[in-house]
Amino acid sequence: MYAYFRGIVTEIEEDTIVLECNHIGYNIKVPTSVISDLACTGAEVKIYTYTSVREDAFVLYGFLTKDDLKMFKQLITVNGIGPKGALGILSVLSVSDLRFAILAGDAKAIAKAPGVGAKSAERIILELKNKVELTLEEPSTVQAEKMPGIVQSGEKNEAIEAMVALGYSATEAMKAVSQIAITEDMDSGSILKQALKNIVRL
Repeated sequence: MYAYFRGIVTEIEEDTIVLECNHIGYNIKVPTSVISDLACTGAEVKIYTYTSVREDAFVLYGFLTKDDLKMFKQLITVNGIGPKGALGILSVLSVSDLRFAILAGDAKAIAKAPGVGAKSAERIILELKNKVELTLEEPSTVQAEKMPGIVQSGEKNEAIEAMVALGYSATEAMKAVSQIAITEDMDSGSILKQALKNIVRL
């Protein structure tokens, strides 16, 4: 119904802001990360919204980016995950971290969200794994020619498995490995060493 609102934040509560637009105050449910970013009232912001209409409620959910809104919409397509649950997940995990968790099959990380159990987390992974994409730097054409997809994937997977064996979560491992610009002469051991350096900086 509403694509977005632009206005002044006049009130901030635990999971809700009041956004004043043209002298009308709108209650908008937001992830706690949005509350942290706003910090105080009086800020002018643009909030992308999703409208939830039920028999007993009309609720607006808001996000600072279209990407966050897109992930919210994907989450509520999962059986058993409603707007409240999706908001809880995005309060615990950033969209980027959630994508890594889904692609890494890290149900434990997703289950940290309030009201989301292990089964629900596994269902999210199952239903969204083929729908989410990581926004990573694309290798140059020359570099891509030197890194055939199968070889690159195999080397990366070995490094990820090694990191998990060392005690890192699958999400942490995938995140660290994904930031490496792999060259032709790198084997899984070289990737692992670089990934371990990366994880210190994450």
